[in-house]
Amino acid sequence: MGPRLLLVPLGCLALLLPPPPAAAEFSPSLDSDFTFTLPAGRKECFYQPMRKEASLELEYQVLDGAGLDVDFHLLSPKGETLVFDERKSDGVHTVETEDGDYMFCFDNTFSTISEKVIFFELILDNMGEDGQDEEDWKKYVTGTDLLDMKLEDILESINSVKARLSKSVQIQTLLRAFEARDRNIQESNFDRVNFWSMVNLGVMVVVSAVQVYMLKSLFEDKRKSRT
Repeated sequence: MGPRLLLVPLGCLALLLPPPPAAAEFSPSLDSDFTFTLPAGRKECFYQPMRKEASLELEYQVLDGAGLDVDFHLLSPKGETLVFDERKSDGVHTVETEDGDYMFCFDNTFSTISEKVIFFELILDNMGEDGQDEEDWKKYVTGTDLLDMKLEDILESINSVKARLSKSVQIQTLLRAFEARDRNIQESNFDRVNFWSMVNLGVMVVVSAVQVYMLKSLFEDKRKSRT
């Protein structure tokens, strides 16, 4: 029953904030990515709880849709607009955070026909988990001065490997997003080429028929035979 009671205030908090057409909350993980479809004339908003003196990095890309553009808003817990991108296809933003829920929205209300497929990734730094890990390691530091490699060196190496692996995963995720967007563009161009090729073929057939008819009419004997 404990976890169920904990979720009730969070839901109430989301209802007290300015009501967007749709909203969702992400767990405070270090790295999250999400892909969704934004219908025409709609606005989707998401909330991310942050701690003081942490860092929030957000990168987004429009993968599919006419124009490959969208409006982007990032608001602080106080409701102040931190970032506003108007009709852009991608963007990367990093902010130093304070305690509270940050809201970011993707706005497609300017489009009346085309829906957009949007990918975004959140990277959270200094959320307090690493500091707790370091405190746990300090219990084993005493009495290790005789070792050739101290536990601080091992911890530093592990953190370095962890950071590089996280960066590799981030780059691979972005490459997949770029690949998806390029594929959508190629498929759209393929459909356009096929459509206009059929139109040109139809025009050529009509022009050829008209030319044959005109040439045939030039050689017809229009003189009437008399008996």
